[in-house]
Amino acid sequence: QAQLVESGGGLVQPGGSLTLSCVGSERRLAQWTIRWYRQAPGKQREFVAEIYVNAKTRVATSVQDRFTITRDVYANRVDLQMTNLKPEDTAVYYCYLGQYDWWGQGTQVSVSS
Repeated sequence: QAQLVESGGGLVQPGGSLTLSCVGSERRLAQWTIRWYRQAPGKQREFVAEIYVNAKTRVATSVQDRFTITRDVYANRVDLQMTNLKPEDTAVYYCYLGQYDWWGQGTQVSVSS
């Protein structure tokens, strides 16, 4: 049974926006730091953003002016809001809970005209 489930991916044109969601099926995500990673075809998985227990965040330099990570405690969900998407943002996006080494199944984001 999956403990982390991502959703919200899809095909979007350059300049468009998407919001990805990561829902915890068991653990209360608010107790842990939750990270988003992405992996483009032929490339290594890379860090995108993280949100700490105190709700502070850190976003990769490459996307920090376009991506925002937030937490909805009541929905047990962590969202990644992505704006002004570029073709180079095309990747499978994963959420990750390091305390248990849990990865979600990933959600595909494709940016293309």
